[in-house]
Amino acid sequence: MAAALSTPSPDHLRLLVKVARMYHERGLRQPEIAQRLNMSQPRVSRLLKEAVDRSVVRTVVVSPDGVHAELEDALVERYGLRDAVVVEVEGAGLDVIPALAAATATYLDATLTGGDVIGISSWSATLLESVNVMRARTPSAAREVVQLIGGSGSPEVQLHATRLTSRLAELTGAQPVFAPSAALVGSRELWELLRREPAIAETMKAWSRLSLAILGIGTLEPSPLLRRSGNAIAPEDQRKLREMGAVGDVCARYFDAAGDPVRAPFDDRIIGIEEDQLKAVERRLGVAGGTNKVSAIRGALRGRWINILVTDAEVARELLTE
Repeated sequence: MAAALSTPSPDHLRLLVKVARMYHERGLRQPEIAQRLNMSQPRVSRLLKEAVDRSVVRTVVVSPDGVHAELEDALVERYGLRDAVVVEVEGAGLDVIPALAAATATYLDATLTGGDVIGISSWSATLLESVNVMRARTPSAAREVVQLIGGSGSPEVQLHATRLTSRLAELTGAQPVFAPSAALVGSRELWELLRREPAIAETMKAWSRLSLAILGIGTLEPSPLLRRSGNAIAPEDQRKLREMGAVGDVCARYFDAAGDPVRAPFDDRIIGIEEDQLKAVERRLGVAGGTNKVSAIRGALRGRWINILVTDAEVARELLTE
């Protein structure tokens, strides 16, 4: 815009600088500037706008400590994301879950605008903590909250998985839709029987209605929560997946370093959303951090398993270093 303006006189430039400094540096209001310089307030307003147009005034946004806007922008650019949230975790080796959970809760509070059908993966300690710190939304922010993978397991941990879905539904004013089955069943025949059960069939039908999926990102090494649930894959299956190049999973759907699917021996026994259904969801929010998950997160990003990421600063820097 400045290039299209005529060349001002030195006196006019001095006036621009004077008005700009009074307003931006000394904090005077436009009426006060007008009074002091004996000019109209509309003229002061025009001069301030012209000062911006001529680059006499330049706006600079300075991120406070702990805010990583540049890392977020770089992640969005590098991986073609809809959005990224990067949090600071102070000190080496500290638990990243509280910071990730707080950021996820804040993000959902800001972006749930009503009418969403939300899918959520059951076996993520970070997502459990995110729901614990979320605030209730009024009015309702969603229509349904749907489990994306079987939630049955050991009684202690199953309670957590069920609470994750029910609590998120309560907070958002939504109807919960549970997946009352183990994530991994014993045979293909049992899988066929279960998917015809009304409750499971309704859950599978709900997966096609999702507008937002909230996802944990797993590694080949099961998390303590998943291990306690009884839904962790066997060591032999872990070995086979590793030999096939798998680096991580979303809802027990495994992928390699490039993000390409790795067909696990038990794929046809999983009660959970499938790859094509998941990738059809408009917003796929992945929440994961810690340097042990860098390869899995990178694979999930490359394969477009997620298109929104909440992670920590150390992981963000690793993801941008290749």
